[in-house]
This record gives sequence, C-alpha cells and structure tokens, in this order.
Amino acid sequence: MTRITFGTSGWRGILGEDFTFDNVKVVIKAIADNLKASGEQHRGVIVSCDTRFMGQRFAQEASRVLAGEGITAYLCERDTPTPVISFEILRRKTAGGINFTASHNPPEYNGVKFSPSWGGPALPATTGDIERRANVLLGTVCYQQPTLTDAEQSGLLVLIDPREEYLKELERKVDFDVMKKLGTVALNPLYGTGRGYLDTPLSRHAVPYQIINNHLDPYFGGQPPEPSESHIPDFISLVKNSPEIRLGLATDGDGDRFGILDADGSFIEPNYIIALLLDYLIRFRRMEGGVARSVATSHLVDAVAKKHGIPLYETPVGFKYIGELISQDKIIIGGEESAGLSIKGHVPEKDGLLACFLVAEMVAREGKTVRELLERLYGEVGCFVTRRDNLKLSSELEKSYATKMASLPAEIAGTKITKIISIDGTKLLLDDGSWMLFRKSGTEPVVRLYGEASSEARLTQVMEAGRAYICS
Repeated sequence: MTRITFGTSGWRGILGEDFTFDNVKVVIKAIADNLKASGEQHRGVIVSCDTRFMGQRFAQEASRVLAGEGITAYLCERDTPTPVISFEILRRKTAGGINFTASHNPPEYNGVKFSPSWGGPALPATTGDIERRANVLLGTVCYQQPTLTDAEQSGLLVLIDPREEYLKELERKVDFDVMKKLGTVALNPLYGTGRGYLDTPLSRHAVPYQIINNHLDPYFGGQPPEPSESHIPDFISLVKNSPEIRLGLATDGDGDRFGILDADGSFIEPNYIIALLLDYLIRFRRMEGGVARSVATSHLVDAVAKKHGIPLYETPVGFKYIGELISQDKIIIGGEESAGLSIKGHVPEKDGLLACFLVAEMVAREGKTVRELLERLYGEVGCFVTRRDNLKLSSELEKSYATKMASLPAEIAGTKITKIISIDGTKLLLDDGSWMLFRKSGTEPVVRLYGEASSEARLTQVMEAGRAYICS
C-alpha cells in the first residue's frame, strides 16, 4: 500500500498510481485534523492548483473535504502560482493553503503542498504530523463531502481570485516603469501558472514584450515545466535570434522558480542571480539585513555578503528554512541554486515572478547585460564557477556510500579538506576555496554532486575527484 511521505515541498506522486482521489482525500483530512489540533481551523484555508491534468478537480474535492470538516475553503477560480497562494494566506490571515502542484516535475506527477499560517512551506514538525495522521487513515473513508453547491450555500466554500491584490503588491516592490529602458523582454510561463502574471504588469506599464507557451497544456509541450537550460530550447532560440530582445524571463509550472536568459540567449545560472540581486538590493535599495542560501548554493553569495559586511545564514536544502528567516525579518534575500528566491518584506516562499521582475529592474537600471554585471561583480569579489551532476549508484556503490561518508580522506582533488559541513548531505570545504557537496536522494539510487571553484578547469578537477570518490 502507498505510504504518504512529504519531501522538501510536499507530497508528490504519479497520477493514477499513488496520487489518486482516495489518497488525496485522506491527506486533506489529515491536514484538517492537524489544523483542528492547533485550533486554527476557524480561519479557513486557501485552495488552488497549477495547470496539471485534473488539477482543478482535485482542488474542488479538497474543498469539499474541508467543508465536511467545517473548515472554510477559499477556492481559487483558476490555476494560481505558489507565491500568490502564500501572499493570499498572509493577506486573508487564513490557517494556511493547500496547493495541488508538482512544481517542475514531469506532467505525469501531481502533488499536495501545504503552507501553514505564516505563509512559507510547512516545516518538518508540521509535515511529520500530517504524514502520521494520513498513514493511519489510508484505505479508509474517513471524510465527509458535501456537494460544491451545498458547501457554497453554507459559506464553507468561497470562490476567490487573488491575482489583482498580488499584482498590486508586486507594483509596490518592483519599479516596472524603469523597464521601459530595456527594449523588448521575452516571456515564457512554460504553459504554467505564470500566464497572466508575467505579462500583465508589463502591459500595464507599456513595457514591450514577446511571450511564448502562454496557453494551457497539461503536457507542458513535452518537457518538464522547469526553466532550466535543457528544457527551454525554443525560448533560447527566440532570444538568440531576436536582436530586439534584451532579456528573457521564464517561470516554472507553479511560478515559484525562475529562469533568466541574457540578451544573447545565454542561460544564466540561478546561483549567480541570487548574488547579483543581493548586491543590487544593497546598493540601490539600501536594504539592510543578512542573506541566506542553501548548503548547495554558490559561495559567490558569501563573497557579496563579505563585501557589504552582512551576516550569512547557511541552511539545509528546502526553501522552508529560508522562508522562516524571511518571516523573522532577518535577511535581505534568500535563495537556492535550484532557482528559488524571495526578499525581505515579501512572502516567505519562493517567488519566480518577483525574481524575474527584479532582474529586469536591475538590468534596466544598470544599463548593462546580466553577463556584464556578473563580470563586474567577479572583478570585485573574485570568480566563482559552479556545477551539479547526478551520479547513479549500483547496488554495490549504494551499500558502500555511508561508509565512504563516515571515513573521508584528509584531502581530495589534490587539496586539503579544511572543514566538513553536515547540515544536509556532506559538504567538503577545500584549502583553495573550492568545495564539493554529496547529497543522496531519498527516493532513488542517486547521489547529487555539487561543486564550485574559481575557474572551469579547477571545477572540472573538483567534480572528477568527487565522482571518482563515490564511484570507485
């Protein structure tokens, strides 16, 4: 029988296999019971979905289960970006939000993401409680479901459209008028929830743009809805072959991740965007506070923090840990190498829309390409080159992995190991400033190898040494 397990961003599964209506209803009942145990059920819950197959139907069924528990469901009228749900939780002061999304995963997946009342992704104590409750209830009919009509008439189902309030908030946080200096901007919502969110603010401020992949397609054009270099060849081609386009902005399926193309169509690693925006927000916005990055994210962020004399927080992978620091008003910006970030005074959740618009504002105001800005920053703090590889393990290598992590050598890649960080995986800091990180997948025989160095040549040495250590 399926077991419900929450990962870094909720419970995900394959449609029709483990992600079924029966299992989903049990998970929603477990969330309702969690809210009742905390005494927050009277505040209601935002419910929405991304553009995946049957998403709206799952959202409706969840709303019926909540109504059956006497909990008001604020059901979004259309698919909604994850950061917008986070914003609406805070704006309405609800007990939380339930989003049917598998984010950047392939179209055969869907998922349930729960965000509690503070607006960020649920922390392990909360998801652990929901898991325990759901696994006890699996295989039972433990819920009541009034009809949608009855739920609406009783006031336990309220249809909402959070778009306008969220866009107003973006206009308070981003200077859209300065973007007119850019020229044409290319947009790519990847058939996801960014439709009507990426383009509308630009239209309202007369910023010229071209947009692709802005209609509903639950197959996402045959690619996972992830704005990484390998999944957006059509977008890269558009920007590369259109001299009038100065910048490319993309979001993933649920709008919480970003992808940036420079004026020549080159893909800019999210790692570098976080550092560039940190530097920009301090210099132009005069924002104060620290910065947070996940353990797998570039130390270019550290170098910028050192340049400005601000504290740095290193967190496990999972935006919930960064979101907690944002909600505590401790940081200017927080980000992950997997293209998630948010800023001070905004939602404690990844926001790909905000990230895209901040980059556009930065490029317009600075009057330089992203690559030119990055080269200038390298000149000030040094060069950082980063990479990630997936290492597939045989059954023998998988058995030996724990032993290797417990008996690390004194040096690797020809350099002394100066520090070992174990907050999430095993990260080795090397004497020359380079580093590598081993993180084993919890669901498949794969080790994710991250590395960083001051040059491509040195990075290749680091990555090859990491691969050899794991796979020998």
